Amino acid sequence: MVQRLRLASVNVNGIRAAYRKGMGDWLADRDVDILTLQEVRATTDDLEGLLGPEWSVLHDPASAKGRAGVAIASRGAARIHRVELGPDEFDSAGRWIEADYDVDGQVVTVVSTYVHSGEVGTPKQDEKWKFLDAMSARLPEVAAHSELAVVTGDLNVGHRELDIKNWKGNVKRAGFLPQERAYFDRFFGEAGREVETVDGSGGEGLGWVDVGRRLSGEVDGPFTWWSWRGQAFDNDTGWRIDYQMATPALAEKATSYTVDRAASYDKRWSDHAPVVVDYDL
Repeated sequence: MVQRLRLASVNVNGIRAAYRKGMGDWLADRDVDILTLQEVRATTDDLEGLLGPEWSVLHDPASAKGRAGVAIASRGAARIHRVELGPDEFDSAGRWIEADYDVDGQVVTVVSTYVHSGEVGTPKQDEKWKFLDAMSARLPEVAAHSELAVVTGDLNVGHRELDIKNWKGNVKRAGFLPQERAYFDRFFGEAGREVETVDGSGGEGLGWVDVGRRLSGEVDGPFTWWSWRGQAFDNDTGWRIDYQMATPALAEKATSYTVDRAASYDKRWSDHAPVVVDYDL
């Protein structure tokens, strides 16, 4: 018998606000096994109270109250979890949490992460570079730890031109800088092989798989974030910055990929849409 694992990831943009706007109705109907969250911006008690007793919750809040925050909620308890990323002096609190789950005797490692949005020429961008460097170092360790691993979340980079509706106007903005995109060339490049990157920096591929792109094909998007301003949502002028990136062994088991885009602007409960993937284990 095939064991289906339904994994959903979403930047909730504040879970208390998201629940006031209808997130609970979405979750009740979606039959999710593991839910990863970013920008929780609430306490663990808030999170557990909203999700309810049927969910086992792991939460890493940010150092600054009311900022960032990542979590993983599951129908069954995790075996172990980790929150450290990067060198000791680097504050990754509220931006990286990983856990191991036993799914029918197989260990599946799940990460929820929230990469800095960045801003060109400011300390915010410096923090983003530090985080992407720390990710680059950690990803091979995660893959070595478990051949069935997935990194989910708001990675705040559109990897390719297909991932942003108006990409030409954004090549000098954080989120689509060639240097940022080069990290993703390496993340998704063939493991151990030299990678040709968009900024010419090169480097060695890490062998992870962009599940959304693999299952969606060479199409625009499907986008996962739209500005609250103007007609961005109605015109589908979005960015694909929310990912499920998996080890090859787990990516091979992905059978469906869906972006749960709201039916209309007034039905949105976040500026991001959930990314839902089924894995047949």
